[in-house]
Amino acid sequence: MQQWCTAHDYTDPGKPRIAWDDEQARAALVDALVTDALNLLGHLPEQELGERAANAVGLLALVAGQDVEPGDSDGRDGRWRIAKRTVADRTVSTVDADARHIHKNRTRHQDGFKGHASFEPETGLFTAVALTSGHGPDNHEAAVACELLADEDEGQELTVLGDCAYGTGDLRAHLQAAGHTLVIKPPPLRQAVPGGFTIDDFHIDTATGTATCPAGHTANLGQVKADGARTAQFKRVCTDCPLRGRCTTSKTGRTLNVHPQHELLTAAGHQAATDPVWQDEYRRWRPPVERAIAWLVAKGNRRVPYRGVIANNLWLHHRAAALNLRRLINLGLTRANGNWHLTPATA
Repeated sequence: MQQWCTAHDYTDPGKPRIAWDDEQARAALVDALVTDALNLLGHLPEQELGERAANAVGLLALVAGQDVEPGDSDGRDGRWRIAKRTVADRTVSTVDADARHIHKNRTRHQDGFKGHASFEPETGLFTAVALTSGHGPDNHEAAVACELLADEDEGQELTVLGDCAYGTGDLRAHLQAAGHTLVIKPPPLRQAVPGGFTIDDFHIDTATGTATCPAGHTANLGQVKADGARTAQFKRVCTDCPLRGRCTTSKTGRTLNVHPQHELLTAAGHQAATDPVWQDEYRRWRPPVERAIAWLVAKGNRRVPYRGVIANNLWLHHRAAALNLRRLINLGLTRANGNWHLTPATA
């Protein structure tokens, strides 16, 4: 290894000793470390490796390649630099290869896993929990929600409450087809211009394949894409439109992306904005759910204690079970003559 890796004393567990506030020094270190990794990987195929060593070599190859790009535009100068891009399903830890970047919202990012839970809000009991990787459509909140509700009695109509992460069109369609009542907050509408028009200000007719803007201009919806979405491009009609300043800043005019379940999402947004029964239900049951989440992550338990999805998923199930037992005891659970009894406390 010493023959091929010269950028750093790899027997020293500390960081390389460079001026970390010097951009050129950091760039030189990145180039040298990646070169060392590639040199080592180029000579390891000749070696017989055990399972542990092979996994380490695979991780080295992944880490050395996922965040770098050639230093020169043509890639022929042999130098490497940190890439100015984001790699899908990026490995963020050499210690826990299952951890991933998680975008809670546009401004809050974190590394780790996603925890999912369903509750019975009247009692505060957890009905199902799951811990998954933080990346991929199969691990999205809406996708996991179907699994969390899978063990509920078939044919039983539920009132399902959730925040906007669970407000996707696919989940809404699935739950409505099962006969459930939805009290799920719709995702916020995006404005191309701050304070300007949203998609709700356009009249969209998916049957005729047209979209009409607030100024009365009509554009055709394009062909259905692979994901079912369609696009309307207003182009030249935006050039002299008096409402342009409230609609778009694009030189080519407003482009409107229409969701495959546009009617379903529009109806959900209208209900949330105008239906007092829906609003009362959401305001009534959200605090108990938030309280149950607070119990789950209390005393530092927002951080998982183990490495990997499997171990931490098991830990999450144990924690939810312990919280359920504590909650049942507080609700009056007692044991007599070898049997458990739930006797609600009386004032």
